Parts: sequence; C-alpha cells; structure tokens
Amino acid sequence: MTMQETPSSTIAPGARRRAIVSSVIGNGLEWFDFGIFSSFSIIISRLMFPAQSGTAMLMVAFATFGIAFVVRPFGGILLGMYADRAGRKAALSAIILMMSAGTLLIGLTPVYASIGIAASVLIVFARMLQGFSAGGEFASATAMLLEYSPAGRRNLIGSFQACSQALSFALGGAVAYLLLHNLSPASLHEWGWRLPFVFGSLIGPVGYYIRSRVDESPEFVAFVNQKRHVPGERLSLAGIVRRYPRQLLATLGIVAVCTTSSYVGLIYIPLFASGQLGIDAGTGQLGMLAGALVLLVMCPLTGYLADRYGRRRVMVLPMVLYGVLAYPLLANLMSAPGAASLMRFEVVAAFLTSFFWGPSAAALAEAFPVQIRSTGMAIVYNLGAMCFGGLAPLINTWLTRVTGDRLAPAWYIAASVVLGTLGVLVMTQRESLARDARQHA
Repeated sequence: MTMQETPSSTIAPGARRRAIVSSVIGNGLEWFDFGIFSSFSIIISRLMFPAQSGTAMLMVAFATFGIAFVVRPFGGILLGMYADRAGRKAALSAIILMMSAGTLLIGLTPVYASIGIAASVLIVFARMLQGFSAGGEFASATAMLLEYSPAGRRNLIGSFQACSQALSFALGGAVAYLLLHNLSPASLHEWGWRLPFVFGSLIGPVGYYIRSRVDESPEFVAFVNQKRHVPGERLSLAGIVRRYPRQLLATLGIVAVCTTSSYVGLIYIPLFASGQLGIDAGTGQLGMLAGALVLLVMCPLTGYLADRYGRRRVMVLPMVLYGVLAYPLLANLMSAPGAASLMRFEVVAAFLTSFFWGPSAAALAEAFPVQIRSTGMAIVYNLGAMCFGGLAPLINTWLTRVTGDRLAPAWYIAASVVLGTLGVLVMTQRESLARDARQHA
C-alpha cells in the first residue's frame, strides 16, 4: 500500500491538524533537547572530563557530541521497526520520554572534580540515551506527518519537519546567547549551563500528553486492517536492504547533504569561530540563530515550490550553488573573522540549504511503502546523520588539524553535495518514470 492509495478526504480536518501540530511541536522540542548540548559542549567537556586544552579540548567536546550519533542507527532501526509494527503513536510517545530522561541526566550530573570519572561515564551514557531516542524521532514523526498530508501538499507539510528542527536550533542559539550575555563566566560554569537541560527535560511529560491525544495514522490503520484479511510478508532488516537498495542509496545521499549543512554550517562553524578564530561565543550563537531563522522562514516556501514545480527543479541548483559557494564564504570568514563574515556565511548557507531541506522529508517518506516506512527512513537518516552530520564536527576538526588547512570543511561540504545531487536525480528520475507510466496507462 502506498500513500497515494489512502484518500486524504476521509481524514477529518481537526484530526489532521492535531497530527501535524503534535508531530511538528514534539519533533522541535525533542531536537531542542538533543541540540542544546552543542551550544554548551565545550563547557561540559571542561567540567565533565579530565583537563584538556586547545584543539584537544575541542575534539573531546565534539567526540562527546558525536557519540550520540554512533548509537542513533541502532535506536532508529529498533524504534523504526517498533513504529512499523505497533504504530507511529506508540513509538513517538515512548521516544519523547527517553529523550527527556537523557536530558535531565545531563542537567543533574555532578562535575568531574566532584565524582571523577563517573561524571564522564554518566554524560556519555546520557548522550547515548539521547541518541537512541533521536534515532527513532525523525522517521516516526515524518511517517505520521506525511501519512496525514493531502496528496498535493506533501512537500509543503513535510517541510514543517524541517521548520521544527530549524526552530529547535533557533531556540538553542537564543537560550545560549542569553545565558552567555547575562551570566558571569563563573555562574555560567557553576550552574547556568544546566538550566536549558533541566527545563528541557520538562518536554517529556508535555510531549507525551500532546502525542497521546493524537489518533493513529489512518494509512497505518488501513494497512493493519488489510493485513488481517490478506496476510503479507513482514520484511526483515536484511530483506529491506535487499529489496530497496535504490531507494536506500538515493535517500542516503539526500540525508548526507542535509545533515552536513546542518551540523557543519549551524553547529561546527560557530563553535570553530569562537574556539579558534577569536570570535565572541555569544556572536557565534547569534550566527546559529540567524541561520536557523532563515531556514524557519524559507522551508515552507521551498516545500510549496516543490509541490508546484517538482523536487528536481527546486532542490538541485541551490544544492550545487551551496557546494560552490562554501569555499569563498569560509575563506572570507577565515581571512576576516568577525560578526559580519560569520553572519554572511550562516545566512547565505541557510538560504541555499532551505531549498533542499524543505522537500527532503517528503522525498524520504515517499521512497518507502507504509509497512517499512519508519524503518527505511530510520536506516538512511541515522546512518547519514552519523557519518555526515554528528561526526562532522569531530572529523572536520581532525582534518583541519592534520592538513593544516582551515578550509577543509568546504571540501567536506562539496563532497556531501555530490552525494546529495546524485540522490535527488535518482529519486526524481524514478518519480518521472512513474508519472509517465500513469499517463500512458
């Protein structure tokens, strides 16, 4: 059964609104919990790990940030399979409680000076719990969102997923900026950095309440009812990989460029600018905030354009321009570090990124049938996020250190753009062939 086979007219408008709001708000709040760690990763690494300095400290911070992405594929696959068997609603409700538990643990863990190596272990465990939870969030929330979407507006409504992530980055950047500018360094290190994690953990019960009031995806319900009358094959993980290699590889390319643009552009560059270029840490957070706000505004527009003109026309050219302009934008930041050059990088990169962020959720969801949708998306999204996103700050710090070339991140971005462009072309070619077949049927 495919999305096209479920008549959207049978879904009550109120039920559709509740599903969209719960998916978008829950996803945004959960990613706030997951992403706020990046803003305070350097402070946390100083407090929770043995003393480090310079680039070594930066690598410890990025490694702690990246460990969550190592476990994300495991969480994504297990929670995706659970969502494909028990339903989107059950999976999403459990996921948000796990995320809040990991967030609260980070906020309450005593520092290394108090409990020694136990502090490091607890922080790593909390990040792994966050990573396991986040692994299932995108796939299950996107499946719910797209399965409630009308046929001609899937890219637009799917773009709300990107908006929710942009909103979480914006909130994280704003909170970090306010704390950095309103607390003394001593207060910030002693207790101030804990505030976003403690308050962020409240997202768990609130998000659970919101998601528990939403009806199960009607498309998933229809699939379950059909399976009762006509039992079908239940694909294993190996069966999914064997049967859908084209979809998996193509969508992995799309995820690669989307996550690289997020974790290199919005996270690594501001932290590198404040840690290595002498730019004020608060200014770095304002750069993240500016980029996130551009994405928040632009993604619905690019989703609308993809519905009207097709994904290939909307996604490919800005993606290529993003890869081409990354080098001069980064070179300008390195040669003249300051607020203006950082803002220029973030705003231009976010503007171009929005053209492939907006339609990406619908592209991933429509690549897989309903019975494996959450699992299929979880595989590609979390592998891509681990290899090209979460480990990107650590990899780029290492590349910069080994090669001595501070522009190495530009080549990393360019490589992701190649993969993303190929992925979009493969998926849109498949869509064009399907449209031609329907027209000649």
